[in-house]
Amino acid sequence: MPKVKTKKSVSKRFSVTKSGKVKRTNTKSRHLMTGKTRKNKRSFRDTSICGTTDARNVKEMLPYG
Repeated sequence: MPKVKTKKSVSKRFSVTKSGKVKRTNTKSRHLMTGKTRKNKRSFRDTSICGTTDARNVKEMLPYG
């Protein structure tokens, strides 16, 4: 059986934790930051955990990790 290819764009955007959860960066933190509050900008620094439906789709595209 041949190897399954990894979606490289997905591997650059997401990572899987040791417990199997899918970690992602927050959105809306690239530009137009002057109109956002300090509190929002601080919260954009953290990473978030994907929901169950998205996580399942991401794991299909990341067969080895």
